[in-house]
Amino acid sequence: MNQDWLSFLGLALRAGSVITGEEQVVQGIRNKKVYLVILAEDISHNTFKKVTDKCQTYKVEYTRRATSEEIGQALGKSFRKVIGITNAKFAVTLKNKMNK
Repeated sequence: MNQDWLSFLGLALRAGSVITGEEQVVQGIRNKKVYLVILAEDISHNTFKKVTDKCQTYKVEYTRRATSEEIGQALGKSFRKVIGITNAKFAVTLKNKMNK
């Protein structure tokens, strides 16, 4: 797996451009403050459906990458399953790094 995007995710967190948690991310999507959603590979079906339905309604791109443990390590926090990127430039750069 390409670890470069995980390092960049940590940088985005330090810059204040990351929100975590299902409810916070869904609220951010509703408020049009989230530009990219990253879902852990080990997320539950119900959470996946709830978040992706909201993304599709508000036309927010989402991706399913890494496990919650790997994402949590990149952020320096415990397990994280739903991540929202709140800065458009960070979102574009992160998508480019994921697609390498």
